[in-house]
Amino acid sequence: MNRKLFLFLFSLCLALPGVAQPGYLPTDANLAARAEFNDSRFGVFIHWGIYSMMGDGEWVMQNQNLPYAEYSRLAAGFYPSKFDAAQWVSAIKASGAKYITITSRHHDGFSMFGTKASSYNIVDATPFKRDIIAELAKECQKQGIKLHFYYSHLDWGREDYYPLGRTGWGTGRKIAEGGRKERPARQLERSYLDFMNTQLTELLTKYGSIGAIWFDGVWDQDAYPREAQPNIWNLYEQYSLIHRLQPACLIGNNHHLLPFEGEDMQIFEQDIPGQNEAGLSGQEISRLPLETCKTMNNSWGFNIRDTGYKSPSFLIQYLVRTAGKGANLLLNVGPRPDGTIPEEALERLAAIGKWLEKNGKTIYGTQGGCIEAQEWGVTTQRGKTLYVHLLPTADNALPRNIQLAIPKSANRLKSVGFFGTKQKVSFKQTKEGVSITLPELDAAAPDVILELSFAKEL
Repeated sequence: MNRKLFLFLFSLCLALPGVAQPGYLPTDANLAARAEFNDSRFGVFIHWGIYSMMGDGEWVMQNQNLPYAEYSRLAAGFYPSKFDAAQWVSAIKASGAKYITITSRHHDGFSMFGTKASSYNIVDATPFKRDIIAELAKECQKQGIKLHFYYSHLDWGREDYYPLGRTGWGTGRKIAEGGRKERPARQLERSYLDFMNTQLTELLTKYGSIGAIWFDGVWDQDAYPREAQPNIWNLYEQYSLIHRLQPACLIGNNHHLLPFEGEDMQIFEQDIPGQNEAGLSGQEISRLPLETCKTMNNSWGFNIRDTGYKSPSFLIQYLVRTAGKGANLLLNVGPRPDGTIPEEALERLAAIGKWLEKNGKTIYGTQGGCIEAQEWGVTTQRGKTLYVHLLPTADNALPRNIQLAIPKSANRLKSVGFFGTKQKVSFKQTKEGVSITLPELDAAAPDVILELSFAKEL
């Protein structure tokens, strides 16, 4: 099929009644959930599954071309004897995170919850026999922290995940005649779409109130344009199902594209919105709530060789820079196969929590500041207050003088001081903006914060 004909047919499909979701209008409950999510600013991502037993990240099945028939045998030996939901949630809550996003099912197809849609799950296929998602959901409710579910659209093991995408060609599944270039351009098998809908229904009816469904994997069908993706993946039917079961449940999709109708937040992988250093976030920025997901070391799933953890100062500054762009930071940890979170990760979560306990007012419930990111740092704001975050450069330098081009200069600046102290800072306001003269600053601090109070709301 030539590309023009293909695009025409997909456009026709998307226009058919019942296929598209035209004019999606979020409910009041959904809008309130968006606002709460947008205020939270910090969450913790958990990548955990039977792949942790291999100690080589969550993509080990794909990266090593492991046959599904053998890889799936890992489940018979998965027994995370040290898993303790209360310890996990307590450590994450102490970090200052407001929500947890955990992998309910990753690309390897193994479900970390007691699904009836497949026996390939933690309750039926492992000697552990416990539903860790249920235990985590109960503990999150007890400790007052939101729970979100990561859910993979693609599957490297199921035969009915077909046509194949760009990954999973070495796992022993059937391959379209002629290879990838000739694979049919059509919607995925109906049985696979029904399987996903069944699991999504379980996740939204068995585990209480869920903050969000976090999809991943649309990029697997990258041979086809953006306009085709909703029909290939049956997104609109899925989104309608989710919003019907739990109207306040947000939908995010890590497809590296502009959001589709029915999505309630926009995800950026390994980059702050507007940046694209990792090469995965070149899409434009929407007006939806924003979230950046970031690894704490260099891996999502447990990797026994990856000791390259980012420093606590770097992670705190990254959280600040993300908030300065009006986005949440979803910081990842990869638990070991025994169910413990690596000590390096716990140390960093504790450091972030200690910093947020003192400075959280400048992060939680703020917007990205009216002044764009500068060489010296970023700004956040709330009401009549602007927080100026001075972040040390690579050579640990901090400015002695800064110039701020404040929008609407008629808004009078009443005072400038260091956040959390009574120490005032001299400033001069003109029509061009504000000039601030700073004393000697502690470049060892991850973030030096100025609090600017204005006469009117910014």
